[in-house]
Amino acid sequence: MTTDRSPLTAPNFPTAQEEAARARPVPNYDGPQSAYRLAFTDTDFLLRQELRPVRMQLELLKPELVQQAQGIHSTIVIFGSARIPAPDDAAARLAQAQADGDAAAIARARTAQGMSRFYAEAQRFARLVTERSRKLTTPIVVSTGGGPGIMEAGNRGAYEAGGKSVGLNIVLPHEQAPNPYITPELCFQFHYFALRKMHFLMRSVALVCFPGGFGTLDELFETLTLMQTGKCRKRPVLLFGREFWTRLLDFDWLVETGMISAGDLGLFRFVETAEEAWQVLAQDYGLDPGPDESGHFADDV
Repeated sequence: MTTDRSPLTAPNFPTAQEEAARARPVPNYDGPQSAYRLAFTDTDFLLRQELRPVRMQLELLKPELVQQAQGIHSTIVIFGSARIPAPDDAAARLAQAQADGDAAAIARARTAQGMSRFYAEAQRFARLVTERSRKLTTPIVVSTGGGPGIMEAGNRGAYEAGGKSVGLNIVLPHEQAPNPYITPELCFQFHYFALRKMHFLMRSVALVCFPGGFGTLDELFETLTLMQTGKCRKRPVLLFGREFWTRLLDFDWLVETGMISAGDLGLFRFVETAEEAWQVLAQDYGLDPGPDESGHFADDV
């Protein structure tokens, strides 16, 4: 950080960074029981229960200011299970289960191998988003929860396309570690789920949900609720895998019982491939549609 020291514009007070750098321990007052430390360098003080509002504000501000500095203005958020493996990992697990001769393990491995296609689609979709939006005045950056599975696939696709991607990690008891494909300067860690959720939506121009469990459902329904109630602007919500979602959730039953209106079904759309998902976004935002599944462009006809 540089400071303008010209006589007419030089700051009248030292910065907090300067004060912290020149603070020195004082005999008899540098122990853990001393209150002599500067408040903003005193971790024990900042972690007090009464300072929770301050910590929440910091957790809102840090990712916001960093993303502003990195020029991140529009994101596509990719949600999905941390438990869906990459296709090659799924094949290796199945081979090992077959070698072991464990029928239950073989059944689980076959199911995982079938679900691994969603990893491949998430990876391809993130690569496509990164490549197709690169020429936009405001590029669209992939954002994920930063963990393994579908999240890894999203960050990996962007990485393979030579683009940036965001990872919004959360501290969990089982110590979720960031996947290795997140842009380092955009790899964040959150304590508060609520602040992490805000950052998922603050810059998002679309929400793309792959099959997942409680966490994915939580994010999906929170977004749909905010859109349904008018608390946030409507944006494309794409559900990958109609068979999975319609077997998991009976949307028609919600309409039939009056729990939602028929119009609420228009808050989301089903897609099956990365190309189909991009075509939907391109149509909604007037973007270059790019190639379809067969590799042809819209203007080739």
